[in-house]
Amino acid sequence: MKKNILIAIFLLFSAFALNSFASTPAVETPTEEKQPYHSKTMGELVDSFYATTGIKALFEPQVGVLDSHGKEMTFFAQGYGRIIMIFICFLLFYLAIKKGFEPLLLIPIGFGGLLANIPIANMAGPDGMLGIIYSMGITNQFFPLLIFMGVGAMTDFGPLLANPKTALLGGAAQFGIFGSLVGAVLLAQFVPGINFTLEQAAAISIIGGADGPTSIFVASKLAPELLGAIAVAAYSYMALVPLIQPPIMRVLTTQNERKIKMSTLRKVSKLEKIVFPLVVLSLTLLILPDAAPLIGALCFGNFARESGVVDRLSDTMQNALINIVTIFLGLGVGSKLASEQFLVAETLGIMAIGLLAFAAGTAMGVIMAKIMNLVSSKDSQINPLIGAAGVSAVPMAARVVSKEGQLYDKSNILLMHAMGPNVAGVIGSAVAAGVLLSIFK
Repeated sequence: MKKNILIAIFLLFSAFALNSFASTPAVETPTEEKQPYHSKTMGELVDSFYATTGIKALFEPQVGVLDSHGKEMTFFAQGYGRIIMIFICFLLFYLAIKKGFEPLLLIPIGFGGLLANIPIANMAGPDGMLGIIYSMGITNQFFPLLIFMGVGAMTDFGPLLANPKTALLGGAAQFGIFGSLVGAVLLAQFVPGINFTLEQAAAISIIGGADGPTSIFVASKLAPELLGAIAVAAYSYMALVPLIQPPIMRVLTTQNERKIKMSTLRKVSKLEKIVFPLVVLSLTLLILPDAAPLIGALCFGNFARESGVVDRLSDTMQNALINIVTIFLGLGVGSKLASEQFLVAETLGIMAIGLLAFAAGTAMGVIMAKIMNLVSSKDSQINPLIGAAGVSAVPMAARVVSKEGQLYDKSNILLMHAMGPNVAGVIGSAVAAGVLLSIFK
């Protein structure tokens, strides 16, 4: 009985469902109008492909092509400008590989510039690989602080502590910063098309210390619109220290001065090395808080190194961390070698000021060493070459000084003596940056 009732209910619902389906009006779906298929000829296919190539973009510039900032590019920037910049990038590769001029900097910077000048790809744009790298670590000063942390972990302040008077050489080399500040103001006054404000001139002036991270840090605060050009100039001159400094050193010194042998440095105790970064940071806290991010990162890295109890952290900062950041920083800086940003009056003016400032900083370091020798006894004479290491390109400038000294006396080892003013220059440029930031705050 129950089975029959269930069968009846099933049939009733089935009939109801079929009736409802049959009574529902069919919905007509609109039919798309079919376009007749046009088969392209081989010539049309070739033309279509050619329109997307870099050959056409380089040699047949078009109106309305936008750069990575959304501004219309000139025909020159689209064509010959890109070709010129590509050759400049190849020159950087040559200097890095053949001449050995700081390949850790020149290789990523040159490759970043090469990628930035590839037409159509727009890799330096906000959504491109280089644009993302630039915005995630350069515009917000993150990469420079990580670099300072790594530099602190790599640096031995022992030579400076063993011979404190070499700090004067690092201080003298900062003349390049304040000299270039005056140069930037004068350039804006007398060169048509260049109109630097005082804040922009201050940001440009940091190039004179040959300190890329500090240049980026200051420019991002005082003149973010010039950040790309300043970063390119600062890191270019840092990498070209072996090319720029030796001629200046030779002009300002005699052969006998280059042969001066300095007395062996005293051994610095571990306690001195541990206390030093804490003292530097404490003085920064009290006198110049605006420099705290840079000096704080430097002191943290050095304190981790000298404490002797966090070797894993110190090793990471010295190697893995600084290597990774150098790759990203180099590519990000290289992205500003795009023709439409580099081959303009403003950027070329910044490059010119930076070169003069860097040369002035090197010269003042050497001159200060010669002045100190006038008031020093014969036994405590300073080899004037180490004054050139007062710029804060660590340890590049110290290595150049050592190499230059051995050209005239192979037994004259100046590297550790040059590290004194070299690390003093790092602190000096950070202090100069803090002064400029506090003035324009």
